[in-house]
Amino acid sequence: MSGWLRRLARRLGGQRLPEGFPGTLAAGENVVAVAEERSGGHLVATSLGLWLPEGERTRRVGWHLISKAVWQAGALAVVEARQTGTAGAAVLLADLPTRRFTLTEPGRVPEVVHARVTGSIRSSHRRELPGGGAWFVQRKVPGQDGVVLQVRADPGTDAEALRVIAEQVAARVDQVRRAAPDA
Repeated sequence: MSGWLRRLARRLGGQRLPEGFPGTLAAGENVVAVAEERSGGHLVATSLGLWLPEGERTRRVGWHLISKAVWQAGALAVVEARQTGTAGAAVLLADLPTRRFTLTEPGRVPEVVHARVTGSIRSSHRRELPGGGAWFVQRKVPGQDGVVLQVRADPGTDAEALRVIAEQVAARVDQVRRAAPDA
């Protein structure tokens, strides 16, 4: 089945937003999976990210900003990253505390979250630096062309050393990207 036909089938008979969902989907954003959270609200996986319940509100986290998601013992543990700055074209990230969502009936949410998070990663490399180390990850941003270089440092990593290396890596990635023929 072609991609557009699958999307049409999903829209016509696929996942729907739960009743009373407080978020507003972007144009072209499709619901892929939904699960009710035990303490209230829903986790809604879409083509652009994962909607997380926050009291009476909800908020979407793009797939490229989920550092880790683990399904275990009826709960989905999600580690979200926030942007802390830039170094050249590299985006510097820091992980927020893990949030756990206990799902009454998980349905396809755990598998969809795993597939979307890992599917956003194009390459990853760990580098040791003074005071710690960092992950250099090229990720696809949902709804955009191309990839972004993200750098997530361990706590205690020398910030200046990280910035210098991140700028060098970003410049090299850009140089390779410009030299590569269009695919």
